[in-house]
Amino acid sequence: MTAIEGSVALVTGGSRGIGRALVEALYERGAEKVYATARDPRTVTHPDAVPLALEVTDPASVTAAAERARDVTLLINNAGASVNANFLDSPVEDVRREFETNFYGPLLVTRAFVPVIERNGGGHILNLHSVLSWIGLAGSYSASKAAFWSQTNSLRLDLKPRGIEVTGLHVGYVDTDLTAAVDAPKSTAESVAAQALDGVASDAYEVLADDISRQVKAGLAADPAALYPQLAVA
Repeated sequence: MTAIEGSVALVTGGSRGIGRALVEALYERGAEKVYATARDPRTVTHPDAVPLALEVTDPASVTAAAERARDVTLLINNAGASVNANFLDSPVEDVRREFETNFYGPLLVTRAFVPVIERNGGGHILNLHSVLSWIGLAGSYSASKAAFWSQTNSLRLDLKPRGIEVTGLHVGYVDTDLTAAVDAPKSTAESVAAQALDGVASDAYEVLADDISRQVKAGLAADPAALYPQLAVA
């Protein structure tokens, strides 16, 4: 079991949305220190958080963050981008940019912080995915999150013998500024953060934070037409 109380956490993208809710929830559960990262650390508003500049796609920025935050025991890869490039029509650079942020970014951060967590006696990594990890409705975003999900599954096997547990979080729409224009049922960021930390505390392999994530995960075993009605024969 992973103890939240007394832990030292680092949350990428910790200045808004789910990241900000995670920072708040970590302190509510007794975390000793929480580094909240952002491209501009001045956007971090939690009074107790330690603001830390980080651009997850920049190896030098990642290295600098790992050198600064040497006491981390819990890493939360929350930062991401939503380009939703179309595979046929959008510039390939848009697809590549989404993978740089959603796949290679957390990989760089994880590789930098695994030695830190090991030196501190082991700990936990939480990776934020999406229900779109499992259903290709958002072009390059879905593909990048599917790749990140696969990364998480591989890392879980690699890191368990090294004393580091790995949890993947899947969720649909969350009520943040990024989804303000979406007219659909949404979870609150606070609810998602609470479920995510419950999963960390219990060393859960996955957290499915809403009904749509549970439904889509269950549908993976069915014929593709079950998830993609447009493929069904009329």
